[in-house]
Amino acid sequence: MSQDWLGQRERSNRLACRWIVWVALHFGRAAARGLLYPICGYYLLFSPQARASIRAFLSRVLARRIGWRDLFRHYYCFAATVLDRVYLLRGQYDLFDIDLRGVEIFTECLARGQGCLLLGAHLGSFEIVRATGFAGGFEVRILMHEENAPMIRDIMRDLNPTVAETVIPAGAPDTMLKVKECVDRGGMIGVLGDRSFPEARIVPCVFLGEPAGFPAGTMRLAHVLRVPVLLFFGLYRGGNHYEIHFEWFAEEVNIDRAQRDQDLQRWTQRYVDRLEYYCRLAPDNWFNFYDFWGEKSYGSAAADPSVPSRLLATSGRDGQPRRN
Repeated sequence: MSQDWLGQRERSNRLACRWIVWVALHFGRAAARGLLYPICGYYLLFSPQARASIRAFLSRVLARRIGWRDLFRHYYCFAATVLDRVYLLRGQYDLFDIDLRGVEIFTECLARGQGCLLLGAHLGSFEIVRATGFAGGFEVRILMHEENAPMIRDIMRDLNPTVAETVIPAGAPDTMLKVKECVDRGGMIGVLGDRSFPEARIVPCVFLGEPAGFPAGTMRLAHVLRVPVLLFFGLYRGGNHYEIHFEWFAEEVNIDRAQRDQDLQRWTQRYVDRLEYYCRLAPDNWFNFYDFWGEKSYGSAAADPSVPSRLLATSGRDGQPRRN
């Protein structure tokens, strides 16, 4: 996985963004969504790097020629989920039709009174999952890297400072302390496991039939916390409809020091297989607009002799993961 996303700064004008938020709050969702068409058209025409990356992803997941309509739809789905964050942060949940799937897994974990790790991706909307948590009255905090989108971050903080305070910045001196305190209180930590950071270790996996690197830190965090891990994906299905999928991933992620590399690869590939499944289920929800399979994606890690070569030739699987 390339780390070029860290260098992709926001291209929007701060005043324009605040104007769109003002329209959304004063004239409603329909009026604001009308503004997304020219905005998406602009980015479709004048963001060649992102456009090429979207095309590369869609070509893999759809296995067909990708046209301009496919690209526009992808941009529009992304813009629609960003716009919907305005209403979710303001607590206007009645605007949405939310279909919860696998919620019994979620409630079972909550009933234990212990914390857990929610493992997702930049697929669909995390905000719809976090909003469900606030509506239910339980603690959900997200561990994330905010530096590449300061404009949206600041606007979201203005909309709901309470929600903004639930973000735990990745890489801060007290990051792990805050994470541990949350799970000890019985809270949930949300992590998106499909982006890496400079100097971070990556794990070679197979994603959509091609080698790609994924961050090792996600599974390391799960191993250190020793809490149950649930998968979640908040898929946008058009209009006001979202599907929130929960799956059991592991009672605990155990990494044996004697075979650390193999265990890291096995757990990460298990996550990648499920990510691939949901990408195929909702391909227009994949919001990584950079070269995910580029050479910097996996670099020398792909040739790591500690990882069996057969694992680099294994394609994704559609079956549900077995519970440990």
